[in-house]
Amino acid sequence: MFQSSLSIQSKPYGSWPSPITPELLASSSPAYAYPCCDSENLYWLESRPWENGRSVVVQRNSNGHVRDVLPAPLSARSKVHEYGGTPYIVINQVLYFCLYDDQRIYQLDLENSDLENNKALPTPITPANDHRYADFCYDKYRHRLICVAESHNNTPEPENSIVAIPLDGSMSVIPLCRGDDFYAYPRLDNTGDQLCWISWNHPNMPWDNTVLWLANLDKKGDTVESVAVAGNGQEAIFQPQWSPDNQLYFVSDRDNWWNIYRWQPESGVESIHPMAAEFATPLWVLGMSTYGFCQDGTLTCCYSQNGTWQLALQTHNTPLHAIETSYTQISDIYCQGDQVWFVGAAPNISAELAEFNIISGQLSTIAQGKPLPFDKHFLSTPVPIRFQTTSNDTELHATETTAHAFHYQPSSLNCQGEEKSLPPLIVMCHGGPTGATTTALNLKIQYWTSRGFSVLDVNYRGSTGYGRNYRKQLHGQWGIADVADVVAGAHYLIKNQSVDPHKIAIRGSSAGGYTVLAALCFHDLFKAGACLYGIGNLETLAEDTHKFESRYLDTLIGPYPEKRAIYQERSPIHHIDQLHCPVIFFQGLDDKVVPPEQAIAMTQAIRKRQLPVAYMPFAGEGHGFRKAETIKQSLEAELYFYSKIFDFIPSENLPKVHIDNLAE
Repeated sequence: MFQSSLSIQSKPYGSWPSPITPELLASSSPAYAYPCCDSENLYWLESRPWENGRSVVVQRNSNGHVRDVLPAPLSARSKVHEYGGTPYIVINQVLYFCLYDDQRIYQLDLENSDLENNKALPTPITPANDHRYADFCYDKYRHRLICVAESHNNTPEPENSIVAIPLDGSMSVIPLCRGDDFYAYPRLDNTGDQLCWISWNHPNMPWDNTVLWLANLDKKGDTVESVAVAGNGQEAIFQPQWSPDNQLYFVSDRDNWWNIYRWQPESGVESIHPMAAEFATPLWVLGMSTYGFCQDGTLTCCYSQNGTWQLALQTHNTPLHAIETSYTQISDIYCQGDQVWFVGAAPNISAELAEFNIISGQLSTIAQGKPLPFDKHFLSTPVPIRFQTTSNDTELHATETTAHAFHYQPSSLNCQGEEKSLPPLIVMCHGGPTGATTTALNLKIQYWTSRGFSVLDVNYRGSTGYGRNYRKQLHGQWGIADVADVVAGAHYLIKNQSVDPHKIAIRGSSAGGYTVLAALCFHDLFKAGACLYGIGNLETLAEDTHKFESRYLDTLIGPYPEKRAIYQERSPIHHIDQLHCPVIFFQGLDDKVVPPEQAIAMTQAIRKRQLPVAYMPFAGEGHGFRKAETIKQSLEAELYFYSKIFDFIPSENLPKVHIDNLAE
């Protein structure tokens, strides 16, 4: 346990010593995902930064013994849509997984392999080609896997489909559904006679408009008589799933909120429990799960209201009722028998794998990271705030002018700010932009607050968790509404005298990086910016990105090249003359979503303006940093950058970062 002094020292904000080190961020806890069961064994996926971001399949057997079942250095990770999705399934003690290195599916006999000595040798079951696979289900009637496939043959863009993969050693891949641009959630009913899935087409994203399909399977297992059972052109469908009594459920936002529905052949679609709450999240990765069914038919689910997640049950047509837990962030629900597994987190709890018994009500932790080696008084508690915001576009007729955020005050057991001083503020912009920030413990935020920074984590218009109408307020307004919201949030704290108005920074990654650069170019509020694999030229993004997001901007800005003038008008690269503060860029050199050329072009343009600018590229990193060393280097560099701009001396000895146009 970190030992603190009983006395509290007054020190400049930003210079407070903190036990939350970059090394701790990269080693304290893996990311947990995709729990599933096979017989009496529980499995899940762990992504470990300290193993260069390797994704490992882990098993807990009936005796409670936990072990890795994927030999090092293999990694189970799919690259479908570049973001991936569920990359494994276990059937009769055989692990089937998508190997990150070549994207083929491999099998590994867990019962007869020498796993303890790391000598198990997986064998491929798909051909060596340019296919990628994710989102598996098992067809026990035909002994085959059904999954989403993405073919990268020499075509204008990759071809997505649903395929069957026989487990007979034939190395064959049989198409079942093709023709639409994207597919997700192939799920076989309990009789093996019907297959459901969702699909969508350009320019829609899966949180815009999707269609739920249902098809009969013939004796060979091919799809026949495909019928669209939901999807009216103005709804986003999420996670179709069959209940134990073989009824088809799904989540839809047809009435603004993502709620759970059931489809009946005779009566059509009916709502299970209408609520002003979100029972889904945006489908950035395949196989996401927010509900499931126990053996007796009990529906277990999670939902979000005002940024906080809740676990709930519905049994035998009784009303949905909440289950009290300490978690405020819940995801990855999986059910079997009387047990429910999910990933849970809270402001003072790192993400962990939890188990809940619906009969006894017992809640326990199955897997968690290392205990935090410091007093929890160093943790800042997020406070939800709502504030008024405006738009610069006279054509925007939004019914709401309220935006949402979580505010984190500086927090330390040993330090306080100097008298008559206010903390610097870091405004954070989440990625997506269709996404959301949550209240789950985020040590990357606590890294800053424990050193004396105030943090505003903004759920700008367009974020999920507040209904479809709130998401749609970013349609055509990216670079305007989101920027107005981060500016309004900072002004809200300045007006309340919570932060130093002369020390306001803004940081964001991916789409959030675009919001950062747009805010710096089109407003003079911020004094520093940090852009992580962000976007400086919208035209380049429209012309040079992967298939999944290649038409995303049609909705956020307008069709290209028809609306080229708007793309140029909102691209920071064309407005460097309006940027007046230092910026630091971080970029993965293997990024296929936002190529490195974006950061390089922005850096060169700012350098020519004689403004302070720094650029840090990272080899072997893609869109999002996964390696422990990258996480450490980028955090230390950003703190060093702020210390030079805001004129404070960090408590730790940081590696020097070269900042162009800044006198030492």
